[in-house]
Amino acid sequence: MSTFPTNLRYTPDHEWLEAKGSAWRVGITQFAVDALGDITLVDLPKEGDLVTKGQRFGTIESVKSVSDLYAPVSGKVTAINATLKDSPEQVNTEPYAKGWMIELEPTEKAELAELMSSDDYNKHVSAQ
Repeated sequence: MSTFPTNLRYTPDHEWLEAKGSAWRVGITQFAVDALGDITLVDLPKEGDLVTKGQRFGTIESVKSVSDLYAPVSGKVTAINATLKDSPEQVNTEPYAKGWMIELEPTEKAELAELMSSDDYNKHVSAQ
C-alpha cells in the first residue's frame, strides 16, 4: 500500500488539492501517474475560466492514452502551471511539487468537505 501526502485532500478521480491561501492547487496523484505512464502533453484551461465540480477542465496525454482531468471542486482558475506546456514530464517526476496543474478559488466551499483524506484515498485506491 502506498502512502499519499497527509497535507493534501483527494478525489475519487485521482486528483489532489493543496490549500494555498484562499486558493487550492490541483494536480494528479502518484497512483494516476503510475496508471498513465509517461506524460507527453497536458492541456489546461485559461486563467479566469470557471470550472464545475466533476466536469472536464483539461486533458492529459501519455504514451498509453488521453485522459480527461476533472474539476475536484467548482471555482475560478486563478493560476495555471505554464511550465507543463514545455515540460509535461514534471507530472511524472514530481506530481505533488512541480507537476501541479491549476490553482482555483472555490465558489462552493461545501464541496471541499466532500474531499478525501490521505487515509481515505489510500483505502479507495487499495480497493481498485
